[in-house]
Formats: sequence, C-alpha cells, structure tokens
Amino acid sequence: MYGNAVSLPGGTVTFLFTDIEGSTLLLQELGDDYGQVVADHRRLLREIFKGAGGNEVDTQGDAFFYSFPRARDAVRAAVDGQRALASHEWPRGVDVRVRMGLHTGEPTVGDEGYVGLDVVRAARICSAGHGGQILVSETTRALLGNDVPEGVNVRDLGRQHLKDVQYEHVYELSLEESSEKFPPLKEHDATTTMEQRFEERINRYVEDQLDAALSGPPSGNRPRTPRGCLFTFVLLVSVMVVAIVFLVKLVV
Repeated sequence: MYGNAVSLPGGTVTFLFTDIEGSTLLLQELGDDYGQVVADHRRLLREIFKGAGGNEVDTQGDAFFYSFPRARDAVRAAVDGQRALASHEWPRGVDVRVRMGLHTGEPTVGDEGYVGLDVVRAARICSAGHGGQILVSETTRALLGNDVPEGVNVRDLGRQHLKDVQYEHVYELSLEESSEKFPPLKEHDATTTMEQRFEERINRYVEDQLDAALSGPPSGNRPRTPRGCLFTFVLLVSVMVVAIVFLVKLVV
C-alpha cells in the first residue's frame, strides 16, 4: 500500500521509517504467534503516529513509512513509539526491537507518492540503526533545536557512510530510562568494493600473463619450453596473487 499522493503533505516534511530487527528469527521462534506480534506492533505505532499528525505513506510487513509536517512531531512520535513498544507485553515474553530513522527534506509529490533522495536518505538512516534505536539526520536535529522530548538525550554520532547517499551527520535520541548502549552503526563498507576491484584487476593481470606464456611468440620462432618450467611459472604466479590479495585485505 502506498499513500495517495493527493493526500500527502508537500513542502518541507519529515520522514520516519521503522523496521523490526530480527523479524525472521522472531518468526522462527514464535511460528503462528508472530502474526500477533505484527498486529500489536502495527496497532501501537499507528495510534501514536497518527495522533502526532503523521501520514501513513506505506507499510510492508513489519516496516512503516510515515511523513510528518513538523519535525518536532515526528521526533515525539518516534520517542512515544519506542516507549510503547518497550512497555508492551509481547507473546511468550519475546523482546520486540524496532529501529527508527528520521530525515527532513523537501521531496516531490508525484503520482506514486514521494519522490527524491530525501526518501532514500531517511530509509538508509533507519537501516543503519539497531533495534530500539532512534536516529535522526542533521537537518532534523537542527529543526528540533532545544525542543527535545522530556527524558531524551541527544548524542552526536558524527558523519556516517550510508549506502547510496554517501555521508550523513547522524544523531541518536536515547531514552533516559534505558541504559542500553548500541553498537556502532551499520555503515556501507566502501573498502569491500575497493578490495573486490583490486582483486579483479590482479586476476585480469594474471590471466593476461598466463595467456602470453601459453601462446608465446609465433610458431616459427617459438622456443621449446619444458612443461615443468611452465607448471612452476603458473604455480609461482598463483602463490603471488594469493599473497597480494591477503596483504590487501589486511591493509584495508
């Protein structure tokens, strides 16, 4: 379900994405009872988000996408939502943990709903977090100002490397009643891509060298190469490649 573009507010809006962490494991643990978890989760967050003036843009399984005309209302909804989830009694006493990400921008409202990088940025901020965590972008933090919900502390997490949107200055809104310390955010690993490209480059180089060694000069001028020497050459090159790739992985 995607929200009707006609009913969605335009101009400056704050996006709020939510997602249950470890939903697959919960499904495996609870079986049919997982349906009750999703139903309770939806009911709790819908009541709070709509009560804060939010517009439901989309929902897919255990994830929500809302928009708010005011950043302060979106932040208050996220905080109240986390508190409601934490105090709820879940089936079999399981711990349902939801990550939330917020970003404020001026997206285009098209026939299919919101369009633009601001939507992607909000989604990436959410996906970088952990269950029970609220993350906001620098823009949302600035609009919030000193109007921070009661019992909430703002923690500067610095610049984070997010997939598709590169860097974003991210802040965490932590609840005073919770003493939990979250792990580092799940950043997009650019070094992996560089490492893969380097390895591909080395592989291409080795293939070219092997082709040259096997083809050799024209048949009329081709010297006779003992098979043992050729095998030794291939073995040495292979060992060299493995060593180089291993060193690169240690460095990056």
